[in-house]
Amino acid sequence: MLLPYLHSEFTEAGCDEAGRGCLAGPVYAAAVLFPKDFRNEMLNDSKCLNEKKRYALREIIEREAISWGLGIVEAAEIDKINILNASILAMHRAIIQLKPEPEFLIIDGNCFRYINQLPLFKLPHQKVEEKRFEHYKEIPSKCIIKGDGKYLSIAAASILAKTYRDDYMNILYEQDPRYNWKSNKGYPTIEHRAAIHKFGQTEHHRKSFKLLDNQLSIKF
Repeated sequence: MLLPYLHSEFTEAGCDEAGRGCLAGPVYAAAVLFPKDFRNEMLNDSKCLNEKKRYALREIIEREAISWGLGIVEAAEIDKINILNASILAMHRAIIQLKPEPEFLIIDGNCFRYINQLPLFKLPHQKVEEKRFEHYKEIPSKCIIKGDGKYLSIAAASILAKTYRDDYMNILYEQDPRYNWKSNKGYPTIEHRAAIHKFGQTEHHRKSFKLLDNQLSIKF
């Protein structure tokens, strides 16, 4: 069974992302704040669970968590600020939604700070409280390699990020089935690359990624 927390003396939230390695679609992140006494033997890293279990656990997580939030960074933003910064931005956007504000954060992976100083890039329909966003850099945090297989809150965040991103990619598939996003979820499968070669790029593709194996560069 996964550990319930890293620090018992703090209100502690876990955070993880999904979709970082995809060629298309947004990167999603989730943050989850559980009660100290929360336990669940089935809860695990989303990659270790089948689809049915992930969605069943999503209902439990949303019901039992004190608070949870989702953060989304779309393809156009990813192309502007790079995928690492986009993943961090998505996590910050998820954490902003937590109430009460956590006293400590445990983050899956090895980075929670921007690699480069850069302005916040926002699409017209998105609203980000910039001052509050900056504040979240100051919350004490610890990055944990493979944390989604070690701590309940990070595992829960991985499940929320994965399932909600899958839902979105299924919607994109219904709008344009040519790329079979319902199956590949935007990841670089042979089928997906072949569809890009045949039909070209869409607004949902990350233009800064190597979309085709024989592609030397992409000009903006």
